[in-house]
Amino acid sequence: MKRRKAIGLIIGSGLAFLTGAYAKFRTTTFSQHYPKKESSMNIKVTQLPQTGPWPTGDPFLFCVHHNDQYPSANEKMGPNASLEGRNMGQDFANKDGWNMYHGSSIPGFPQHPHRGFETLTVVKQGLIDHSDSLGARARYGDGDAQWLTAGDGIVHAEMFPLLNQEAGNPMDFFQIWINLPAVNKRVDPHFAMFWEKQIPKVKNTDINGNMTEVTVVAGKYRSSSAPTPPPNSWAANQENDLAVWVIKMGKGAKWSLPAVSETSGRSLYVVKGKGVEIDGQPIPEKSRVEILTPGAFNIVSAGNEVELLLLQGRPIAEPVAQYGPFVMNTEAEIREAYDDYSRTRFGGWKWSENDPVHGKNPEKFAQLIDGSVDKPV
Repeated sequence: MKRRKAIGLIIGSGLAFLTGAYAKFRTTTFSQHYPKKESSMNIKVTQLPQTGPWPTGDPFLFCVHHNDQYPSANEKMGPNASLEGRNMGQDFANKDGWNMYHGSSIPGFPQHPHRGFETLTVVKQGLIDHSDSLGARARYGDGDAQWLTAGDGIVHAEMFPLLNQEAGNPMDFFQIWINLPAVNKRVDPHFAMFWEKQIPKVKNTDINGNMTEVTVVAGKYRSSSAPTPPPNSWAANQENDLAVWVIKMGKGAKWSLPAVSETSGRSLYVVKGKGVEIDGQPIPEKSRVEILTPGAFNIVSAGNEVELLLLQGRPIAEPVAQYGPFVMNTEAEIREAYDDYSRTRFGGWKWSENDPVHGKNPEKFAQLIDGSVDKPV
């Protein structure tokens, strides 16, 4: 079941949809990423879907690119435009270039639960208001990232307040779900803010003077390391080689993707830009490129400017049982997750609305789960 359907059912009808739902889950067993090669292929290219989540590989569960061209804002921080003709509560049709998602007056994702994995939200443009069942809240965006370990269970809302009443409010971000190994599925929830100035941006100039910039959200590139991930994350152990990079290449730029260990898997996503060549092969825009060997790869931006997303890591290689917002190892654990959520609501909702936002002051902040307050450097 896709994220939008599962969350929409939870928002729209509480727990009523759980009746008979336990049989509707998917199970997957992952193996080591690089099998014995049976051909000379170094990469595998597939076209990305027009809408919805992108295909990923272990340890990644899910990746989606939200790119909404919201109009100017109204007084209530929603779009200053008619909502007529939209499937409110399930608005994913990209009408007029933007979506309300599960929001009713402000776009976004009102309260919904998670257990057993992590969300990494990388915001290139726009603001997100976070609120959760443990009392934490945050406003972040415009280059920031949030890393949330759902662990034993958390309910959170992710709303997109529109603040500019004079012009458009573009929104552009990735949300990536990262699995947790069985030993950490039930750890205490945790979230960390990576403010824009804390995230390394490494610039590389090729022999022709053309620029490539690598934003290191997770992992290490050359001598630059990303901020420290949550303590129970798969990324916390450097041996797991987890990396999330956003790569921007200028027109005509040449850049080399570094080699990795034989136990790490890698995918490059061509987010935008035509004329990309990887390992000498032309790659269409909106493609996933699975890297099938661990060596270095030459990338050329032969046409216009290019944006790439790298997801890399050593597989967890455990069975995955997933239904909607819960990701465990077995069907029984999925059943237990729903029972626990029905009984405890993972701490209960602390907010008067299902879709709270944090006012019209654009200042960014984070009040963390432990009560401490974090603000951009």
